[in-house]
Amino acid sequence: MFNWTSTRRWLWRAVKAAGAIAVVGGVLYWFNLSPIAVTQHVAERGPIVHEVLGTGTLEARVKTTVSPKISGRVKSVLVDQGDRVEPGDVLVRLDDDELRQQVAISEANLEAASAALVRLAADQDRSEAVAAQASKHHARIVALAEKSVSSQEDLDKAIEGLAISEAGLSRAQAAIAEGQTARLAAEKTLDYHRARLADTEIVAPFAGLVVRRHRDPGDVVVPGTAILTLISTDELWISAWVDETEMARLHPDQAARVVFRSEPEREYAGQVVRLGREADRETREFIVDVRVLELPKNWAVGQRAEAYIDSARQADALIVPAPYVALAGNEVGVFVNEAGIARWRPVELGLRGREMLEIIKGLQAGDMLVRPVDARTPLTDGRRVSVR
Repeated sequence: MFNWTSTRRWLWRAVKAAGAIAVVGGVLYWFNLSPIAVTQHVAERGPIVHEVLGTGTLEARVKTTVSPKISGRVKSVLVDQGDRVEPGDVLVRLDDDELRQQVAISEANLEAASAALVRLAADQDRSEAVAAQASKHHARIVALAEKSVSSQEDLDKAIEGLAISEAGLSRAQAAIAEGQTARLAAEKTLDYHRARLADTEIVAPFAGLVVRRHRDPGDVVVPGTAILTLISTDELWISAWVDETEMARLHPDQAARVVFRSEPEREYAGQVVRLGREADRETREFIVDVRVLELPKNWAVGQRAEAYIDSARQADALIVPAPYVALAGNEVGVFVNEAGIARWRPVELGLRGREMLEIIKGLQAGDMLVRPVDARTPLTDGRRVSVR
């Protein structure tokens, strides 16, 4: 007996199964057979510049820490961060009251030593006069004694007077030498205290810019204490870390462009100044100093920047945009549009420019390269494509 209810149930199940198969088939067709939206670019010949990238910080070639030669209390700081100074400008003054007193005492001691020396000179003149008189008297008595006119007693007294006068002259000469030594010591002491007094004023050693202020009035400082940091703005450069594999491509005077992270949309001209001679043993990078020929309106020592160094040029090369080059496993290649079908072609790369790559092998001028509009959609060999 025919069971219509069972038949209807069976038919309903068959319809649902067919619908599911159709949906799955449609999904499979969409993901595997439907065209992928792509953009395309024609491979062409043109110039290309290879750039070596280095990341680093803005540094000053000449930089110094302003510190005192003597201990003392900071009386005043005459400059602040951002101020420009010229050689000899007074930057800092230390408390100098005690040193001024020491200079005054040293000046008084020098005056006393000079006065004593004048008095000793007068004593020497008197001793020389006495000695001269005694010498004449001695000579006269000796002449009289030879004629038996003078007594032996007179001769003895003349000899004794001559000896006493010569001893007095020697004593006066010794006092003069001692006085001169004392005056010289007083002069040196005065020079020393004047130098210390001069050291209370700390001046700029060169023309530059104050980039940091470490101390304020009232602080007690000792030799070596940092009060200010001063740099010369005559030569600022980017100390960039570059991979050691690029070392053979670099040399001084190469042109470069510098991009500060504060202004990523603008480039500043630069030039390689010097190459480091020591590589970091961990990162395998070395320092390349790139002089910045023009600075942003606002800049700071230590700020980050990228230096792109012009290391090689090719006037006529087969070039393609970098986004059209893909990596499949360990193979580098591109997808070429062949009658609406994406075909994978392995390529060999040459110079790497800012936006373009040189293709040495695997591609010809005029080939139409494609890449997915949606980067999340993978492109495979043999997939249909639709150019947008």
